[in-house]
Amino acid sequence: MITPEKLISLFSPDGELAAHIPNFRSRTQQLELAQAIADTINSNGQLIAEAGTGTGKTFAYLVPALLAGGKVVISTGTKNLQDQLFQRDLPTVRDALKVPVSIALLKGRSNYLCHYHLERAQNDGRFATREDTRHLAKIVQYSKITQTGDKSGLADVAETAPVWMQVTSTRDNCLGQECPQHKECFVLKARKEAMEADVVVVNHHLFFADVMLRDEGVAELLPACNTVIFDEAHQLPETASLFFGENISTSQLLELARDTQLEAMTSAKDFKHLPSACDALEKAARDLRLVFKKSEGRMTADATRELSGFTGALTTLDKQLKQLNELLEKQAERSEGLENCWQRGQALAQKITQWQDTLQTESVRWLEIFHHSVQLNTTPLSIAEIFSRQIGGHPRAWIFTSATLAVKQNFSHYQSEMGLLEARTACWDSPFNYPEQALLYVPQHLPEPNSPGYTDAVVEAALPLIIASKGRAFLLFTSLRAMQRAHEILTAEFDRKNLGYPLMLQGEGSRNDLLARFRDHGNAVLLGSQSFWEGVDVRGEALSLVVIDKLPFAPPDDPVLAARIAQISKQGRNAFMEYQLPRAVINLKQGAGRLIRDESDRGVLMICDPRLISKPYGKRIWQSLPPFKRTRDMNEAVAFFAASPLHCTGEEQISTEMG
Repeated sequence: MITPEKLISLFSPDGELAAHIPNFRSRTQQLELAQAIADTINSNGQLIAEAGTGTGKTFAYLVPALLAGGKVVISTGTKNLQDQLFQRDLPTVRDALKVPVSIALLKGRSNYLCHYHLERAQNDGRFATREDTRHLAKIVQYSKITQTGDKSGLADVAETAPVWMQVTSTRDNCLGQECPQHKECFVLKARKEAMEADVVVVNHHLFFADVMLRDEGVAELLPACNTVIFDEAHQLPETASLFFGENISTSQLLELARDTQLEAMTSAKDFKHLPSACDALEKAARDLRLVFKKSEGRMTADATRELSGFTGALTTLDKQLKQLNELLEKQAERSEGLENCWQRGQALAQKITQWQDTLQTESVRWLEIFHHSVQLNTTPLSIAEIFSRQIGGHPRAWIFTSATLAVKQNFSHYQSEMGLLEARTACWDSPFNYPEQALLYVPQHLPEPNSPGYTDAVVEAALPLIIASKGRAFLLFTSLRAMQRAHEILTAEFDRKNLGYPLMLQGEGSRNDLLARFRDHGNAVLLGSQSFWEGVDVRGEALSLVVIDKLPFAPPDDPVLAARIAQISKQGRNAFMEYQLPRAVINLKQGAGRLIRDESDRGVLMICDPRLISKPYGKRIWQSLPPFKRTRDMNEAVAFFAASPLHCTGEEQISTEMG
């Protein structure tokens, strides 16, 4: 039992945390959040907690989690956050509390080197580029010294390098206990450590993939687990929808063809039919992708009826896959690898059959087109019932926390979406002094967001602030097209006005690389879309202006969104107010949260969308943001960068137009 007295002592200005952690500050919000989490752990309850930026929610959940005893699973939004928790935050708190707690890090199998596939890649020796060959040599050397096999430990080879696909395993091509190097497996070693540890750090994708597929080791952890903590819990609805559904991509079929080819070369050289069947499957998979003329996008299954060639291409693909499966069945006993390929082929054929079932009523069938592949998806219209079943049964504490979960401190949207109707909810505001540190600026006279020249108008309105802030800006867009257009305009304007601010664009490097360069420059302007709306932390003067082009409503033609809206409307409910608006508010709060990251930060948040003022729902949106001072006067926004502290002069106008 974790007592309030114990927590008060730990979080006090002269407590153990302050004594052992540099720059630790005692905050009322952090202590109250820690107490709520401790109460939830003590009672095996459910808690949904929104904690504003700067609350210190990581320490607020780690302290009670480590003190409570028992087994704890912590799930984060990204692998970067996983590494930060495991390598920095957990050891820091453990040392401060002096508790003998063992910790482990568990990632999906594709993050770990596979001895079997590494050896096969070396023996095959065929690579697309010379860079792949150089990378393989580095990976071979790394495999001889690494204790974990985690590919993030090899900084010389980017985690996105194509060669990793050939030296790691997937759920499909892992040989399991039949693998000749089963005993040396890094994945199994990581799972064993996770089973034995008191605290295990995973990520949301791994958690849900495992809960549904019983594949990566988390399902084995849960029966013995006393507490599950989801950090960045606002991401869960999207992640859960992905894994509670089904999908099959042409990439999986190409990998099956490639793996079968390689296995046939070593275990069935005398059976000449396999290579030609693999070639036929590969051609059929590529032909299906070629049916779609656009480079990327989403569409409903119903829309494919009007798409010339789709039905024929899918039928051919299904036929070639089944023919390959018939051949594999005859050769499967010749090696573990061929047996694995046969099992995979059967599972993929079943998924294609299931996707073609037009009688599904509780899910939506849709397709996503990528640059080199197409994916067939089946997504449940609601995950609430599925998720509530998953967390039922064994008594344990479930904690969901993020800086953005509520709309005006109301959690009903999140609760209904996740099936957490009985959960306790609580909200703690950021300790930062937003009225003094920041200004919310909504420019006047901008056109409607759907008008043709809207992005041009946004850049024109933002340019005086970019100059006033001396660069040091994020420009966040709701679409890649708008981001690219803004980049073209700013490139020309910077040249014309001879502005020396480094101009950076999402996609020119990895997110971590771009952020490092942005911080180093100190006066850069970075343009990003969804990747930079959350999970980005730039403290200090390097980021003093955040410009958001539009309210982040999901595209109305998104197949899953359209189906969910139709279902809600059919029930006589208001889909916009219940579903679309809350999601947009949560996304906007994430984007706005990039600006003030520290007690000494100052800056302007510029939201360009006139609907924030003109629409009745606009007030509900901006009232969900932190308590910025507000203005519609450009001169006041420009003057902010020269003034400290902020002296507002347009309060009468603000009160009239923004409530």
